[in-house]
Amino acid sequence: MYKDMQKEEVKAEILKLVKEYCNKFHTQKEYEKGDRIPYARRIYDEHEMVNLVDSALEFWLTSGRYTEQFEKEFAAYLNVRFCSVVNSGSSANLLAFMALTSPLLGERRIQPGDEVITVAAGFPTTVTPMLQYGAIPVFVDVTIPQYNINVEMLEEAWSDKTKAVMIAHTLGNPFDLQAVKQFCDKHNLWLVEDNCDALGSQYEMEGVWKYTGTIGDIGTSSFYPPHHMTMGEGGAVYTNNPLLNRIIRSFRDWGRDCVCSSGMDNMCGHRFDRQYGELPLGYDHKYVYSHFGYNLKITDMQAAVGCAQLKKLPGFVEARKRNFAYLSEKLKDTTQWLVLPEACPNSQPSWFGYLITCKEGVSKNAIVQYLEENGVQTRMLFAGNLIKQPCFDEMRRSGTGYRVVGELTATDKIMQDSFWIGVYPGMTEAMLDYMADKIVEALERM
Repeated sequence: MYKDMQKEEVKAEILKLVKEYCNKFHTQKEYEKGDRIPYARRIYDEHEMVNLVDSALEFWLTSGRYTEQFEKEFAAYLNVRFCSVVNSGSSANLLAFMALTSPLLGERRIQPGDEVITVAAGFPTTVTPMLQYGAIPVFVDVTIPQYNINVEMLEEAWSDKTKAVMIAHTLGNPFDLQAVKQFCDKHNLWLVEDNCDALGSQYEMEGVWKYTGTIGDIGTSSFYPPHHMTMGEGGAVYTNNPLLNRIIRSFRDWGRDCVCSSGMDNMCGHRFDRQYGELPLGYDHKYVYSHFGYNLKITDMQAAVGCAQLKKLPGFVEARKRNFAYLSEKLKDTTQWLVLPEACPNSQPSWFGYLITCKEGVSKNAIVQYLEENGVQTRMLFAGNLIKQPCFDEMRRSGTGYRVVGELTATDKIMQDSFWIGVYPGMTEAMLDYMADKIVEALERM
């Protein structure tokens, strides 16, 4: 049937069929009582699938036109100058940290043995790059019910070896950016915002509302399926600093000095006429390496999905806020037994989850098990207390490789007594009602 059709006509017919296929076989069914309620789920329609197949038909495979489109549109959404898409949020954190080790930063570069202030109540790959490079994470406690860094501990955590603060906005709730930014400015420290769980959150700085991830020197995002938007695997690193952007791009793209995109040659016009290091004069600039880098790019198929998701992001953010507020209203009479989450002052969180802490005498395990048995998926706050995880066994025994300031009392409380449930955009009031009812039932059984 296609032999007399032109290429674009065939492509249009294929994409039409893809749209019909998606609408017939990928439409999410309505929630029915008794269905399992996950903490997160992909929300998509024919636009993502059409984009995905459109990219596949081009068969470019590596980063290409959809990648460039996504980087431009994502930067515009955040109102930030530079965006580099990568293959995961963890890779985004790796790039954000490694960028700060570049010799191009002079005396401000992080070197092995330098310290980075962070928290233990979070996800491991916020901290992993520091340890792998030989920097020293300095752990301070968090507060409940905001679950973010205790800013009163910052000065005590500082030393003459401190070079940066790298922390996450916990489950979408911004940390106290005013206090942390003032501290970093006072001591000339880099600030990296792990924004992987907080895309769309906003914070008011000096009367101006800004997106989290754009207030520090570097921000990171994750596009793993449970997150605020998805492209399957994927992430992003963003900054307003041109030098940091250049370094981030270099580390992402094998460490090369050249800034040409994939498939492009000699954009600067000086590919063969310059001297680099001790290389021969005129050595091909595409094979000059200014950093010990990686290959952390995404495929254009992932970016194609991301371009469609990005159009839905504002609606996703509003749905998360609405679902969070609904749960808070439904659970307001449980505060005798439970600590409910609170937003950081001067913030508008784009909530990733609804984090609950059990008070003294209330069994978290009993509530979690009852919820799971009744079809409600739960999650812990990731690592709990990261330094008590098996990956820290050797360092914990030797007492080297990291530093703890004060007592991690709230961190340990979270590890013992906290859990969270979802507020993802696909949740209906019936699903939220069911989750809240099961929490109340679990409390009544104690």
